[in-house]
Amino acid sequence: MSNSNRQSNWNDRMVLSISVWTRKHLSPKQFLLILALLVGVGSALAAQVLKLLIHEIEHLLTSQFDVTHANWLFLVYPVVGIFLTALFIKYIVRDDIGHGVTKILYALSRKQGNIRSHNRWSSVIASALTIGFGGSVGAESPIVLTGSAIGSHLGQMFRLDHKTMILLIGCGASGAVAGIFKAPIAGLMFTLEVLMVDLTMASLLPLLVSCLTATCITYAWTGTAPMFNFELNEPFTVQRVPTAVMLGVCCGFISLYFTRVMNTFEQVFGRLHNLYAKLALGGAVLAVLIYFFPPLYGEGYTTISILLDGTREGGAENVLNNSLFYGHSDFLLLYLCLIVLFKVFATTATNGGGGCGGTFAPSLFLGCIGGFVFSRLWNSYGFYDVAVPETNYALLGMAGVMSGVFHAPLTGVFLIAELTGGYDLFLPLMIVSVASYLTIHAFERHSIYAMRLARKGELLTHHKDQSVLTLMSLDAIIDKERPRLRPDMYLGQIVQAISTSKSLHFAVVGMEGGLLGVINVNSIRKIIFRSELYRMYRAEQLMQQPQVSLRTDDSMQTIMEKFARCEAGTLPVLSPENKYVGFVSRTRLLAAYRQVIKDFSEE
Repeated sequence: MSNSNRQSNWNDRMVLSISVWTRKHLSPKQFLLILALLVGVGSALAAQVLKLLIHEIEHLLTSQFDVTHANWLFLVYPVVGIFLTALFIKYIVRDDIGHGVTKILYALSRKQGNIRSHNRWSSVIASALTIGFGGSVGAESPIVLTGSAIGSHLGQMFRLDHKTMILLIGCGASGAVAGIFKAPIAGLMFTLEVLMVDLTMASLLPLLVSCLTATCITYAWTGTAPMFNFELNEPFTVQRVPTAVMLGVCCGFISLYFTRVMNTFEQVFGRLHNLYAKLALGGAVLAVLIYFFPPLYGEGYTTISILLDGTREGGAENVLNNSLFYGHSDFLLLYLCLIVLFKVFATTATNGGGGCGGTFAPSLFLGCIGGFVFSRLWNSYGFYDVAVPETNYALLGMAGVMSGVFHAPLTGVFLIAELTGGYDLFLPLMIVSVASYLTIHAFERHSIYAMRLARKGELLTHHKDQSVLTLMSLDAIIDKERPRLRPDMYLGQIVQAISTSKSLHFAVVGMEGGLLGVINVNSIRKIIFRSELYRMYRAEQLMQQPQVSLRTDDSMQTIMEKFARCEAGTLPVLSPENKYVGFVSRTRLLAAYRQVIKDFSEE
C-alpha cells in the first residue's frame, strides 16, 4: 500500500472517530459552532499570512525608490508578478482560481457547496505574487475564497448536509472579511448581501462566532487600531445632506463605469486562448499605466491613507510621489481623475493577463479618490455656501463605490465605519451608500460578482422560488435510456426496439446524432399492432417535429417557461451543438422541483 493510501485511510479513520465522539457528546448545533470557530481561525490566519507576504514583497521591491521622479522598474515588476502567477496556476494549481467570490457563488448554486481543496492555499500564494509585484487588485477576494474553501472542506470531511455546507462557506467568507479588515459586522453583512446566505436564528450564531473569532485573532496579531488613520475634523450637519446625496449618485456612476468597463475588457481577454498572448496584453497595459500612475501599484491602500489622513505632512500632494507629476500640485485633480478613469483597465489587465486578485481594494481606492475629488471641486465651485471636509468625503466615497460595485449598501456602511473608526459619520455613510446603490441598480441589477452567473441563470438569490430553480440540475432529470431510432427503420423494427420501454416518446436521430423528429406511440397506436404494415412504414414517415426542444445550457427558469408555453408532457433535450441528449417529462420536472423546495425549506 502506498504512503498516500495509508495517509488517506488514516485521515478517514480520524474523521470517523471525531464524528462518533461528537455525536455522543455534542448536539449538532454545538458541533456547528465549533466548526464555525475553526473556520474563523483558519480564515484570519490565512488573511494575515497573505497581508504579510504582500507587504514584505512590496517593501523589498520598492522601499529604495526615489519619490521625486518616476522609476522604470514600474514597467518590469507588474509583468514579472503576473507571469509568475500565471505559471504557478498553470503548472502547479492546474485550475482556474480567478474571480474568487464568483467561484463561491457558483459553488453554492451549482456544486452543492463543494469548493476544491487547493483553494485553501493556492489563492494566498497566487495573489501574494500578483499584488506584491504591483498587480492593481485586492487581496480580499482571494482570502474570501480561501476562507470559504476551509468551510467547504470541513463540511465535506464530516459529510454534512447541503444547508450546513452553505452555512460553513458563509462562515469562511464572513470570517475572511472580518479578519482582513478587523470588521466583524461588515463580515456578517457581506455574507448576507453578496453571498446571499439567508439570515435565520440558526445561521446567525455560527456566522457571528466566525466573525468574532477572526477579528480577535487579527487584534492579537496586529493590534486593535483601525486599518486606516482617520480623525473626524468636522461633524456632519443637516446642511450637508444634499451634498451627501450628490456624492452617492456620483459614486453610483463610478461603480457603473467600473462594472461595465471591466465586463467588456474581460471579454477581450476571454477571446485570447494563448497564455502568452494574455500575458503580453495584460502586462503591457498594466506596466504602462503603473509607470505613469504609480498609485495604481498594488492594492492602493497607501493612497487611501494619504487622502484620509488630513494631518499628514505634504497632504494630498503626496499622491504625486514617484510619478512624472511630482512637484506639480496644480495637476492633482486631473491626475486623480485620470486614475479613476484608468483603474478599471489596470485591474482587469492584472487578472486577465494571468494574475490573481479581487475588486474589494479597487472599489475602496476609487471611492476614496472619487470622494476627495468631489469635495475639492465642491469647495471650489459649490452652488451654495456649505463647505465639505475633504477627508470626511473621501471616507464617504469609499462606502459609496463599495455599495455600488457589490450592490451591498449595508456592507459598505459597516465596513467603512469599522475600517476607519468613523462611526460618527454613520448617517452620511448610510445616505451615500443608499444613493449609490439606487443609482447603479437603475442600470445594472446585479453586482460585479453576480452578473456573470445571473446571465446564465446560475445565481442563488434570496428569492426562494428562483433559488429553488437555480439549485435544480437539468442533467439529473434527463431520461437518457430511451432507445434511439434511425430514420430508415421499418415499423416492425421500431416496435421491437420500443417493446420493453414504458415511455411514449422516442427520438429519431441522424447519423451525426442530431434530432430529426419524435415518434409518439399514441399517434401510431392504430398501426403498431398490424403486422402486415411493418414493412410499409419507416420512422421518417411516422415522426413529427417537437413543439419545443430544450437545451442543456437552458436555465431551469427557461425550461419551466418552455413547458408552460406548450401542452406537451415530454420534451426532447439537445446539447449546445444540437445533438440529441434525451427527454425530460413535465411530471419528473415537477417532482424534482417539489423535492428541492422541500429540502430547501427544511431548517
